[in-house]
Amino acid sequence: MRKAMSLLLAVVLTACGQSETSKQAGVPTVAELASDPARLKELRQQCKTDRATLGDVLCNRVAEATRKRFYGDGKVPYTPPANPPTF
Repeated sequence: MRKAMSLLLAVVLTACGQSETSKQAGVPTVAELASDPARLKELRQQCKTDRATLGDVLCNRVAEATRKRFYGDGKVPYTPPANPPTF
């Protein structure tokens, strides 16, 4: 019983490690990419032409950063008028 508990503990602690995406060395985060539009534009072009070399992880982060820059924080600055126009 003691061996089974120690094995279970080892499995649980192994599962609590860092995720695969955070282990990628040298791959910038989505926030870093979104804050640097020049680099984001360059990487978007590279992902279009040579995705196999850059890798799926980086290109997926570039796509997410592009989406975040386009949509912003999700809050809509537009508020419709109280009286809509009649045509």
